[in-house]
Amino acid sequence: MKIAKAAFIRPDNNALYGTAAVALSLFVFAYSTRFGQISILAYYGLWLPLVLLDYRRVLGNYLRFFWIFGFAAFCFLSVFWSPAPGISMRTAIQYLTHIVCALIAMRTLSTATLTRGAVVGCGIVLVYSLLFGVYHYDPLDGTYSFVGAFASKNQLGFFASLGLLFTYAGIMIVGFRRLWLVAAACTAALSAYSLFASQSATSVLTTLAIIMLCLGLQVLGQLAPRQRKILFAAGLVIAVIGANAALALGAMDAVLGAFGKDSTLTGRTYLWQQGIEAARQSPLAGVGYQGYWVQGFPEAERLWEEFYIASRTGFHFHDTYIETMVETGVIGTVLLSLTLLIGLFGHLKRLLHDDENPDSMVMFAILALLLVRSFVEIDIMHPYHVGSFLFYFAAGRLTLRPQPAQAQAQPVILWPPAGPRIA
Repeated sequence: MKIAKAAFIRPDNNALYGTAAVALSLFVFAYSTRFGQISILAYYGLWLPLVLLDYRRVLGNYLRFFWIFGFAAFCFLSVFWSPAPGISMRTAIQYLTHIVCALIAMRTLSTATLTRGAVVGCGIVLVYSLLFGVYHYDPLDGTYSFVGAFASKNQLGFFASLGLLFTYAGIMIVGFRRLWLVAAACTAALSAYSLFASQSATSVLTTLAIIMLCLGLQVLGQLAPRQRKILFAAGLVIAVIGANAALALGAMDAVLGAFGKDSTLTGRTYLWQQGIEAARQSPLAGVGYQGYWVQGFPEAERLWEEFYIASRTGFHFHDTYIETMVETGVIGTVLLSLTLLIGLFGHLKRLLHDDENPDSMVMFAILALLLVRSFVEIDIMHPYHVGSFLFYFAAGRLTLRPQPAQAQAQPVILWPPAGPRIA
């Protein structure tokens, strides 16, 4: 039996393969440290062989992606001044090939297929964590928290956030029907429970904020483009003023207190200070990609000891911009930040201009979540991480022409009711 190429590489024909590939990729991102190199090879095996089927369709014209590869290219250059050039070179290669896989997925999958695969993948990841998860004691705040099958509750919280976000996208934007509604409901229940069990304030607050933002944009989508832009700008100004007023009245301490946190964010403010001091040592180009957290290096060893990291691996400054400044300096930070902002505002522009664009709505939601999390986590600058995969997937979609809404599943708008567009 001969299987047509379209079943693997055409977005309108490869729903089965694409859904399975995304789900398995998310499982690899979650647990590659548990299953080792064989899981990484399986991830590459899902995407790279598609190039052999039709390299022009699968790869496209990479001259249109030059701005996406800026940070990865600089990571390679940093090998020349890195104190651990072998580590920097290896991880730079891993990061680049990881980006290529994300861009292959971007060109071969529809938004609906990505959403279905993410709903299935997040569900499987969370089920595995609930079955084989453990509680960890945090010596910094003296509490126990459920971390699932991860080493950190923040990673469990991140997958729970993604589960809720893609469930929302599937029901409200893509328009799930029948069995997919059941699957979405199951993933939503698993995600909500995992989010509660992890007690990750970051994940809870960012998830609620992004879902409310998406709901607001969908309501604005019922207006004409000109009115949409005016109301969005007005809402943004009001939100900024309201946030500043809330902070001045002590809302931050109240929110942190509700989650059992203090103003130091469980030692993160001290960690940020240490990162800023480290960045000052080489402000322009940094110490080298992945060249700071190296076993045997005095500063890394000191911070591992102070934060009770017995494994001496998997630690970071809990801020994307500080971490990037330390490793790649101002140049790398600007390159990575520009990619994130171009992707975010590019999809926002399409949302405010186009009549209906479910693709940009989902991509904007992904990038908005990553942007908010970037101030307290590092989801987009490491290989084999779900955050970096979705980051480059969403950014790469800007290089494709917007898909007509009629060619995609119709979104479900619960309110306001469907009616004539307001002119």
